[in-house]
Amino acid sequence: MHDVPGATHWHEPTGGKRAGFGKFGRPKTPYDNFMESEGIPVFRDIGISKVQNLPLAPWKRTGGRGSYIQLHGTEGKWGNYVIEVPGAGALNPEKHIYEEIYFVVEGRGTTEVWLDNDSKRHVFEWQKGSLFSIPVNAWHRIVNASSAPALLLAGTTAPNLMNLINNVGAIFDNPYQFRDRFSGADDFYKYKDDIEPDPVRGLAMRRTNFVPDIVNCDLPLDNRRSPGYRRIEPFMTGNTFYLWIAQHENGRYSKAHAHTSAAVLICLRGKGYTYTWPEHAGVNPWKDGKADLVKRVDYEPVGLVSAAPGGARWFHQHFGVSKDPLRLTAWFGPHNPGREPGPPGEKHIDYTGMDINEGGSSIPYWMEDPYLKEEYLGMLSQNGAQNRMKPEYYDRDYKGELPKE
Repeated sequence: MHDVPGATHWHEPTGGKRAGFGKFGRPKTPYDNFMESEGIPVFRDIGISKVQNLPLAPWKRTGGRGSYIQLHGTEGKWGNYVIEVPGAGALNPEKHIYEEIYFVVEGRGTTEVWLDNDSKRHVFEWQKGSLFSIPVNAWHRIVNASSAPALLLAGTTAPNLMNLINNVGAIFDNPYQFRDRFSGADDFYKYKDDIEPDPVRGLAMRRTNFVPDIVNCDLPLDNRRSPGYRRIEPFMTGNTFYLWIAQHENGRYSKAHAHTSAAVLICLRGKGYTYTWPEHAGVNPWKDGKADLVKRVDYEPVGLVSAAPGGARWFHQHFGVSKDPLRLTAWFGPHNPGREPGPPGEKHIDYTGMDINEGGSSIPYWMEDPYLKEEYLGMLSQNGAQNRMKPEYYDRDYKGELPKE
């Protein structure tokens, strides 16, 4: 067959050559195309010091101003954006078959949630620091109660659905009602503070669709990341979207640990920085001359950092350097680290919470790169904060139990 003018024709390779281009740019996904069609900025990087600095543009579909956020390593795994609700105004009502959670960065207001043909609407109030979830394919409308603009940070499973279905109408105009994720009960958006073990790893979990203030809410003791570390998993509206809220005591820092891409850390209180590096760079990248592979993001409330910004497994380590404790929330989308693919019933371990010498991926303090401790002490001094890393934390025999003060 001969080439036709204006058209391309594939030819078999000749002379032992290989087929294809060999090198090519990554193609855009349906979700990439959707974000670009919305007419607002798309921020792409490993992190940002605080989302309040992002440029916002008028967003016709929502009725607010916004910016998409797609941190490295989250592509295709979950979506993120920030949206401004006009003062004394509201966003347009909408529904969609992807999951959605909101964290209130600034402002106060109400949210209305309902299903088609239901006479009753859920209406609940939110404030700075609130976290809430919208049930799948439920109508919702966000209303600003103040004359000043409100700013909300959202996490969604939109990329997962859009890249699979590749039809915007099926996402936003689907009539199916997910009654198993929606209830007309008066307490549907009432905060529930009961704690239970999550069914997979046995970590602390709360079943609640609304948290009034995740910046100051109570957190149960966990101890897995640092001495005195506290943590809770909110389980919201039956979501697969996985997240947790946690806090490192002031003057103490997290042990490094490794897993694959998906997690984004969001600073809620305090200020600090995160180091992340590919697992193949080893346990001591500075000492071994591989510091050029290490990436760093400094942040304050509400800053973001991708814990594993690109392929395979990355170590990441978080350092709070203010007088306040470092409180974070981590958003994973539908990528719970305890639910990696594999045969049901196959033995699995909580590897990110276990040290390397225990079969996990966490680097114990005694094994970490000496550069980290030295730099941390200097950063604490610069910020007038006290060092509370006790010498015994660096002993080989230290197992992570909370020491007596």
